[in-house]
Amino acid sequence: MTSEYRPPDTPLSVIHEDHEIVVVDKPAGLLSVPGKGPELADCLMARVAAAFPTALLVHRLDRDTSGVMVFALTPHAQRHLGLQFEKRQVKKEYLARVWGEMAESEGRVDLKLIVDWPNRPKQMVDHENGRSAVTDWKVAKRGGGETRVRLFPQTGRSHQLRVHMAEIGHPILGDPFYAEGPARDFPRLMLHSERLRLRHPDGGKGLTFKANCPF
Repeated sequence: MTSEYRPPDTPLSVIHEDHEIVVVDKPAGLLSVPGKGPELADCLMARVAAAFPTALLVHRLDRDTSGVMVFALTPHAQRHLGLQFEKRQVKKEYLARVWGEMAESEGRVDLKLIVDWPNRPKQMVDHENGRSAVTDWKVAKRGGGETRVRLFPQTGRSHQLRVHMAEIGHPILGDPFYAEGPARDFPRLMLHSERLRLRHPDGGKGLTFKANCPF
């Protein structure tokens, strides 16, 4: 952890619930799953389980990232959703505010990532030994020395969006790991999981869930 853990004291924000899944809007600053030690026990998984006792983990968001997260309510749903994530069938769309005004309107970052062991949980680019990591991006708005950009990860590596944007010279504002100087000096990481599209575990219907961006 880069700083003392002070999870936000906000009520659980449920976007959707049914007999198989529950979708929530995760606040920034809250761990997805518990860390090591009692001081890191408060997390979204624990809060969801308090309201939905059968809840099971499917995927994670970084502590400092906000937005849409889906939990399974049955083992069948967990397996079904887990396979969708594994096979990259889940469509994810993030919003970020990044440092600098991006020259191009859209593009793709294709840089392999590996854990930076001496500095973990940081990740780094490694063209030889890294695992494939691909992010598509599209500019939403430029101005005031920054860019609001939509990010579409095609893979699900740890810190992928954060490393990729920093590597192309546009770190995400407020990033305690990959931004430096004034780009780091923001109240939170300006990264939000805005949309998640998946197939419902009961019947396979395509569904899109959205959480409004708080910044």
